Amino acid sequence: MTDDELIVEFALTRLDNPGLDLEEVAALVVRRVGPERMLEFAGLTLAHRDELRGAVFPAAVEHVLRVVLTLRGPRD
Repeated sequence: MTDDELIVEFALTRLDNPGLDLEEVAALVVRRVGPERMLEFAGLTLAHRDELRGAVFPAAVEHVLRVVLTLRGPRD
């Protein structure tokens, strides 16, 4: 999944759940994309942190948040 596809998935999930904060929306995205993508996202987070192991779900959520906040850019 590309970063652009992830952003679209995040935006659609946020539209469906407007009352949730960013981390809760990211958690829903991770649940929606399935176990294979969850592992992929977690692996990317652990590689970014230079760690060998960690909890899969929180690491996957962290990846989604990192992509969203990076592409969102600095707030004015």
